[in-house]
Amino acid sequence: MLQVNNIRENKDAYVKALSKRGVDANTILEEVLQVDETRRNTQAQLDEVLSQSNTLSKEIGMLFQKGEAQKANELKEQTTQLKEQSKTLQDQLNEASEKLQQLLFTIPNIPNELVPAGQDENYNEEVFKEGDIPTLDSEALPHWELAKKYDLIDFELGVKITGAGFPVYKGKGARLQRALITYFLDKNTAAGYTEYQVPHLVNEASGFGTGQLPDKEGQMYHVGIDDLYLIPTAEVPVTNLFRDELLAHNQLPITCTGYTPCFRREAGSYGAHVRGLNRLHQFDKVEIVRIEHPDNSYAALDGMVEHVKDILRDLKLPYRILRLCGGDLGFTSALTYDFEVFSTAQDRWLEISSVSNFETFQANRLKLRFKDVDGKNKLAHTLNGSALALPRVLAGILENYQTPNGIKIPEVLIPYCGFDIID
Repeated sequence: MLQVNNIRENKDAYVKALSKRGVDANTILEEVLQVDETRRNTQAQLDEVLSQSNTLSKEIGMLFQKGEAQKANELKEQTTQLKEQSKTLQDQLNEASEKLQQLLFTIPNIPNELVPAGQDENYNEEVFKEGDIPTLDSEALPHWELAKKYDLIDFELGVKITGAGFPVYKGKGARLQRALITYFLDKNTAAGYTEYQVPHLVNEASGFGTGQLPDKEGQMYHVGIDDLYLIPTAEVPVTNLFRDELLAHNQLPITCTGYTPCFRREAGSYGAHVRGLNRLHQFDKVEIVRIEHPDNSYAALDGMVEHVKDILRDLKLPYRILRLCGGDLGFTSALTYDFEVFSTAQDRWLEISSVSNFETFQANRLKLRFKDVDGKNKLAHTLNGSALALPRVLAGILENYQTPNGIKIPEVLIPYCGFDIID
């Protein structure tokens, strides 16, 4: 959520920056400033009325002590009027504050200057590419057919017990899935991230804190009777660990990692690009989250990018990195890099990680602050990234490592799997 003071000081620059997202923000930013002006004027009037009321209350007390009851009672009538006036002003203040909050909830984060303008994914910039794309046998199969051939994943059984987008992993498929989770967590903890196991359901405050609500309410599974939400990513519960916290500057950075299943009610579509593991309603992901000093957050973002690169080098998968354009940038993000693995059998790139800096956008919602060396309370910067999302990594391994004699296991995973080939 943007800060009103920053909007007031940088309105024209914000309008220009938000145009990268295809958003004409002038009208809504102007409305924010007008509502905030009303709120501040109402607050000033309320403060003045309360001050007058307090002064009169003290004076009344002194008059009663002096035995001047008649004059004291005359002043009490004034305090009654002031109380009615203060109630009216408080209602007006609450209304203006609520309206301001709702307006701010609708405004996306300001894109970093590195973010290219553009309407959609076609305007994303490729900034890095690495790895050799293997040449497969002419009879190479996509992962959903490999999963069936080697009895690794049962998509139909998932439909039977739940519905489309909820696969059942079996045998070596389940063991490979578990191996990936453990490897990712080990890799992250070795890099200094503290591992957390967190709830898979969150309350409404947590959804608002990291920006999934109200922006992505329709994409989240809602448990109505308890008013809880199934998490779309571990980012939500992990970042909310620090909601309403005032940290010391020497506590930063805070680095966290965690594995969770993720649940997303994404709109359904059809075709090969969403078959198999390409798009699911439930999937596993290992996340990394950082709470950073604002001066260090972009160096931290670069470090996260290098960390995900290192994982993909270990797996020996061909990948590329995209800097997302304004139209493809997430609502809460200031700058995002997407990692994509090349699926040789599908002849297309598959997104497997997003690494983002949210600057103060989430921290303002979370009231996540730190006391700097100058003694002032400041908003922290929050960052997160997938390290990694499993479905498309698994798809990439099955497809790129297939041979006529079976599917080889990446060398780094063999100690975790306990086998070196699926045959």
